[in-house]
Amino acid sequence: MKTGGVRITVPASQWALIGSLLFAAALANVAQPYPQLAPLQHAPTVLLCLAAPWLLRRWPLPTGTVVLIWIFLLLHTLGGRYIYSYVPYDEWAHGLTGHTVSGLFGWQRNGYDRLVHLSFGLLGTPVFATIARRHGGIWPRAAWLMGFALVGLVSALYEIFEWLLTLVAAGDTADYYNGQQGDIWDPQKDMAIAQLGSLIAWLWAAVRGRVH
Repeated sequence: MKTGGVRITVPASQWALIGSLLFAAALANVAQPYPQLAPLQHAPTVLLCLAAPWLLRRWPLPTGTVVLIWIFLLLHTLGGRYIYSYVPYDEWAHGLTGHTVSGLFGWQRNGYDRLVHLSFGLLGTPVFATIARRHGGIWPRAAWLMGFALVGLVSALYEIFEWLLTLVAAGDTADYYNGQQGDIWDPQKDMAIAQLGSLIAWLWAAVRGRVH
């Protein structure tokens, strides 16, 4: 694709990130323990990877920003394999240290989904801010504030999507996909922790002098 007469190409490092993410999604479906829910979990990631070359040619991003998206989607891909509620991090931790994460922190539920929502705020805010600066011409402070606001907006829209899923999905599909684990305040907590992650990212950027 050409912009102003200059052909825009996707750097090899970004192609590698896209390819490794597709590989991770494929690997996550080997002996998939929840095959009925796998398409809901992994199809968006695969579609985004397939669209990424065109998107990155149309709206180029620094490789560091693409890495942030890559990390978040890897976390999501791992969670998607176990439909989030059953990520066996306690088994992994016990095998390595003899102790469980839940026992250490006194958790009564699987908290992997909280980690991913926190990561969405931490990693998504600088991504949104970079896009706003590079392609929206917005000055840094406003771009970071927009990033903070967009994390809240996207989180809310996602929770609304999960609610709509409960209205149309058959059987227990929605309950398994949403991963509320019996917590009626799960959507509000998910949005709050994403916003907390966004605030941490914003403060970190401010300390480093990136918010002017």
